[in-house]
Amino acid sequence: MAAINPVTIEAKYWHREGDGIVCDLCPRYCRLHDGQTGFCGARRVENGILTANTYGRISCIAMDPMEKKPFYNYHPKERVFSIGSIGCNLSCRHCQNYALSQSFSGKKRTTYKSPEEIVSMCRWEDSDFIAFTYNEPGIWYEYIMDVAEHAPDLKYLMVSNGMLNEAPLKDLCGIADAFNIDIKGFDEEFYENICGGRLKDVLDSVRTIFESGKHLEITYLVIPDYNDGEDGIRALSEWVVNNLSPDVPLHFTRFHPDNEMTDVPWTPEDTLIRARNIAKDAGLRYVYIGNIMSDEGSDTFCPGCGKPVIERIGYHVEISGLDGDRCSACGSRIAIIR
Repeated sequence: MAAINPVTIEAKYWHREGDGIVCDLCPRYCRLHDGQTGFCGARRVENGILTANTYGRISCIAMDPMEKKPFYNYHPKERVFSIGSIGCNLSCRHCQNYALSQSFSGKKRTTYKSPEEIVSMCRWEDSDFIAFTYNEPGIWYEYIMDVAEHAPDLKYLMVSNGMLNEAPLKDLCGIADAFNIDIKGFDEEFYENICGGRLKDVLDSVRTIFESGKHLEITYLVIPDYNDGEDGIRALSEWVVNNLSPDVPLHFTRFHPDNEMTDVPWTPEDTLIRARNIAKDAGLRYVYIGNIMSDEGSDTFCPGCGKPVIERIGYHVEISGLDGDRCSACGSRIAIIR
């Protein structure tokens, strides 16, 4: 049984329409009546108002390496206090956290923690960072805002699918310090058929985050025969260069069979290396491959002289060539926050 919240919190971003309620948090615009829960499982109409149904409901708590999120150009080697809840506003067939993200509200065991308790736990762990991760954090909007209000001195990280409307996303940009956004494929058909969403909505969010000035990294899970085509990877890489910056880190990560796609093989290492080379050829300066051990795919290189400045083996991180945010060999600035 899931935990029963000791509090009922009215959700933000909704309006009445006819005899029902429309949720304005994300591009789904779920239309609901009393007793109904939105697609994400996190927003429910009770007594004529939309409530934040998963407010404070925690499914996972862990101390993680920053690189696990993954953030490679943001406070490398730091430990981050990571928490998640349940629910998601996408329905990815390949989701590797589906036990949490696709667990409808009330079906997954959770524990209620107030914002004050979460902040106290983070401080007890001696961490300056809280990452909202594991399931889609955007649908936890009210809770995230309350945690941040309680401890504005901490740094907040969002690991998200980017499916949020502009106004609530800008609110989150106001309190968050860094975002890692999953761009799951680079064509609308893939998003519609595999993820149950729209690529355009995600790209709009990525632009909003970048324009806010907050640290941004992008993750692309490479799925054999679904989104591993060279043309799509090149188009994504060129989009990042032309619409954001060559300094935005891009992570190509390895798929493993899971959820509804257990018949799809693991991503070959050669495919990840090829994707990295395509992105670098397109002009991106910080391109990584993950979920696999590789010789250089996880290292950070100076874009000026080409020497490694951060070397990684799994989650073992060695900052070997940095003087502040500059290459200790040639003095070039590295697009990194330490």
